[in-house]
Amino acid sequence: MASIFTKIIKGEIPSYKVAEDENFYAFLDINPLSKGHTLVVPKQEVDYIFDLEDEYLGALHIFSKKVSKAISAVIPSKRIGIVVYGLDVPHAHIHLIPLIVGNEINFNREKLKLTSEEMAKIANKILAAFSEL
Repeated sequence: MASIFTKIIKGEIPSYKVAEDENFYAFLDINPLSKGHTLVVPKQEVDYIFDLEDEYLGALHIFSKKVSKAISAVIPSKRIGIVVYGLDVPHAHIHLIPLIVGNEINFNREKLKLTSEEMAKIANKILAAFSEL
């Protein structure tokens, strides 16, 4: 059965896309820890990130680096945190979280509540910045 991320990649479930290439897809987390919190997923459906082939895993991180640069261009932050948490969805993924204060990487804290208009505006800005890299 396809994961929710596979359905998002295929366009069966809407998302706020910020970047895509032939192997990877990045979109805003709908329960963000900070503005610009992005999920980067391989299009290949694999549950555990370390089950990815070495070359593909390396490419995932290189793609994530480019996405983080696009996020940084749009969201003022000290840096972009990276987390592989991944027990909630059985599809390998990386969280890219803008660190504004420094305590944003706490998955137990209350999530931001952003309107769909705010999410779309952030996603479009990051997508534009990604396209310029």
